Amino acid sequence: MTNTSERAKKSSGGAGEQAAEEIQTMTEEAKAEIEGAAAGDEGRAPSPLDEVMSQAEKAYAAYMEAERQVARAYHENETQVAKAYKRAEQQAHSAYDTAVARALSIREEAMSKAIKAREDAMRRAEEAFQSTIEAADSAYAASISQAAQTRDENIAKAWKVRDETIEQAWQIYSKIAR
Repeated sequence: MTNTSERAKKSSGGAGEQAAEEIQTMTEEAKAEIEGAAAGDEGRAPSPLDEVMSQAEKAYAAYMEAERQVARAYHENETQVAKAYKRAEQQAHSAYDTAVARALSIREEAMSKAIKAREDAMRRAEEAFQSTIEAADSAYAASISQAAQTRDENIAKAWKVRDETIEQAWQIYSKIAR
């Protein structure tokens, strides 16, 4: 019996096939034990019914032990499958968490670059705006200065023409009035 339980502990893979083999082996071992006991009791002649009953009891006990071993093997297999599922589930969660953290990092980096690019663009736009305002103010001041200079020159010419015209008129009047 010890050999049978050791064999059941060693294997838990193909439990159905092994259980059938173990039942066969246990039945053969039970027969051998009965035959050995019968050889030791040669002085007394056991009845064939006792012999058959004894074999049946041992076969039934072997069958029940094999059934328990199969149940243990199935339970152990179920436990291993549950552990493998938990490991796979944990790995999936871990991979998901890693992917989320990486995506968040990439997003934050992209947002940082976008904000920096926006700030740079705004700074350049502000500089261009200020430069354009300064250029417009400078052009305005130059235009005003030129217009004022032209006005002053035109007024000076007009006064000169007026003075010359008045001078000519006085010269003409003074020639006439003499």
